[in-house]
Amino acid sequence: MEIGLTHFLILAAFLFVCGIASIMLKRNAIGILMGVELILNAANVNLVAFNRFSYGTINGQPVLAGQVFAIFVIVLAAAEAAVALAIFLNFYNNFATIDVERAQNLKG
Repeated sequence: MEIGLTHFLILAAFLFVCGIASIMLKRNAIGILMGVELILNAANVNLVAFNRFSYGTINGQPVLAGQVFAIFVIVLAAAEAAVALAIFLNFYNNFATIDVERAQNLKG
């Protein structure tokens, strides 16, 4: 049995659903951040899988467009995680919790 595009799409859908469920069900800010990371990883699986199964190679050279976009998404996710963790640390210093339900007490 050969692993095909369908297998990667099922994996990406599973990661995406787990990410959405984590975002919807968690009250902890770190859990929500992990859900966002799962969704971004699902997008990376799709990018690489579609690149591999749509283009493969041209003139014997592999086409790496999907991998390049996946690296950009990873860099974006790292920057997003750094900013979010800084916000969470500041929120924890003010309220001694990272429960997102307490965020409605913020004044802007």
